[in-house]
Amino acid sequence: METTGDAEISRRGIIVGGAAVAALSAVPDVQAATQAAGTQPAPSLMKVSLQVNGKRRDLQVDTRTTLLDALRENLHLTGTKKGCDHGQCGACTVLVDGQRINSCLTLAVMHEGDKIVTIEGLGTPDKLHPMQAAFIKHDGYQCGYCTPGQICSAVAVLDEIKAGTPSHVSASLTDKPAITADEMRERMSGNICRCGAYSNIIEAMNEVAEARA
Repeated sequence: METTGDAEISRRGIIVGGAAVAALSAVPDVQAATQAAGTQPAPSLMKVSLQVNGKRRDLQVDTRTTLLDALRENLHLTGTKKGCDHGQCGACTVLVDGQRINSCLTLAVMHEGDKIVTIEGLGTPDKLHPMQAAFIKHDGYQCGYCTPGQICSAVAVLDEIKAGTPSHVSASLTDKPAITADEMRERMSGNICRCGAYSNIIEAMNEVAEARA
């Protein structure tokens, strides 16, 4: 215990007093937030028409709805997974007009008329897409949570290489890139697999690439 003049102030007393002041100062903020929540304007709704897995789907969504949430919550296509919800893991990858994107980073209303392919649109249990079959054969799915995004991305990666689109590891920006493990690893780097099935995924992609050659 420390003594200052006539007053005796302990360290514990200072800490308790500071916490009480902080709590009192926070009360108006909490009240303001509560009041603001009660007066929020109604969500802005908007109609949007999407071509999902070959079928036209007409929706009316909150303009703030991401494409990922529209697919999962409105259309009940839960094959597309919500991972980080920040565009960092790639679990929500879908194909939009043939290009792969993170569906958590884009709004549904931005895709009027776009052709969207999810994992459900690539193949069916009775008729698997070659990439789906290769993932099963090479055990590229493991826990399975990242697999839909991985497969959608893998399909697009082979199309990108075939189209001659260079990557960070391509030797030339003008020559057509070769289908190599380095090219596939670099292009798949935005899809995270916490099980560590990366080598199996590359083997699956290699098999599909060789079958196409």
